Parts: sequence; C-alpha cells; structure tokens
Amino acid sequence: MIFAADNINPMSPVVAQAMDALDPAPVRDIARRCAAAGAFWIDVNPGPLPARRRDRMRFLVDAVQEATDLRLILDSADVEVLAEGLRACRQTPVLNALTLEPGKLAKLPELAAEAGADLVALLLDGASRVAATADEKIALAVALWQQAVAAGLPEEHLIFDPVVPHWSWPDAAAQAAACVQTVRLLASGAALGRPARTLAGISNLRSGRRRMVPAGSEHALLCLLVGAGLDVALCNILDPDLSLVRDGIRTFIGP
Repeated sequence: MIFAADNINPMSPVVAQAMDALDPAPVRDIARRCAAAGAFWIDVNPGPLPARRRDRMRFLVDAVQEATDLRLILDSADVEVLAEGLRACRQTPVLNALTLEPGKLAKLPELAAEAGADLVALLLDGASRVAATADEKIALAVALWQQAVAAGLPEEHLIFDPVVPHWSWPDAAAQAAACVQTVRLLASGAALGRPARTLAGISNLRSGRRRMVPAGSEHALLCLLVGAGLDVALCNILDPDLSLVRDGIRTFIGP
C-alpha cells in the first residue's frame, strides 16, 4: 500500500507564492515534511499553466528533488508540462493522467512508454466527464487500456484512477460507492482479465471544504478503498486527522 502526498500544488498559498517568486525553499520544506510524515511518492502538480510558465513544473521537480529522493508523480492536464517535468526527473516518475481526450491519447502513452514510466489513467470520457456507475467506469478502463497498449505502453505500467467525487456533488455517495466497486473489479482481475493497479485521490472528497466536511468521511472512504484492493492513496499526508488511520492501515495490511 503506497501513500502519495498531494501537498505540492498551487491550492496551497505557500506553493503558489513559491512558484510566482521561483523560490525553492518553501517547496523543499514541504517535501521534507511529506517524507518525514511517511509518504512513499510525492505528487507534483503546478496547476493550469500558460505556455510561458511551463517551466514551473521543472522548478517544482528540481525543488522537491533537492529535498528528497522519493519517487514523483508528475500531475498535469497538459502533456507538454508533463514532458517538461519528465526531462528534469532524476528517476523514472509516474505520469498523471491519461484520459480519452484525443490530444492525450495521441501523445501520453507514447511519452510514458519511451520513458518507461507508469501512467495513471483517469476514468473520464473524451469530454472529461466523470462516469456515474461502476459499469461505466469499467468500460472506460477497458477503452483506456486498449488504447494505451496499442500505443506501445506495457499494460503493467497502467494505474487506474476511478475519480473520487467531491462532497458537493449531488450523487457523491453513489459515486463513492461506484469508486469502491471499480477498484474491487480492477484489483481482483475481474475487469481486465488480470489484476490492475489503482490510485485514488482521497483528498478530492473534501477539497476546498475541509473545515465544513468532517474528516471521518475521508477516513471511511479510504478504509473502504483499501479493503477493495487500492494500491495508491493520494492524500494530504500532512493532515494530522489522517495519520492514525494511515498508521492503522499499515499495521493491518503491512507497508
């Protein structure tokens, strides 16, 4: 079970200011704290970037690598930003994320295959819409798997993300249940004929509403996903509310 830190992103005012000022010190500090808190991987997400600021991905990668040698997840909706970060990586990262959008299908599997990188496949359709049911999510997983393998990416390099809903969605409870079922079907091999790795962005559930939505909702969902066979939990690794749950999971299932 891998815990990945999603603390390096511009939703953090500290990271946003560091990116504007090109000041690596605050980013290095967060990366060190994430490593000390028990992260296995660190997600590096510069947010939406215009072409003139694509170098911010490289800036973040360089800053994190100065502080820790943990494996990185390069996280961006822009393939060119991912390529920029990939060139700065000292070890092979995870690339996040493939969808059925034509621009990504045309470039991202090939980029990952050339680098020997793992690739996260978000279970979104070609218009970036979230599938509502487990059946729809599995259909997207099959389509993404077929497209990625056809482009030359080894199937064992794919990691599927069922897309954890935000609490504010009117069908959030049903969507969360669909995520758990999707992870179970993928992890067991029932969906693709072989076990597949999965990742879930746990902190998506309370993003922007951490003071309004109880932390227990994240804890419950994380435990359900782990029970279904989740491989990677992308979460706020510095959240003290999560630490006891995380430690309990590690004690129960091992590192």
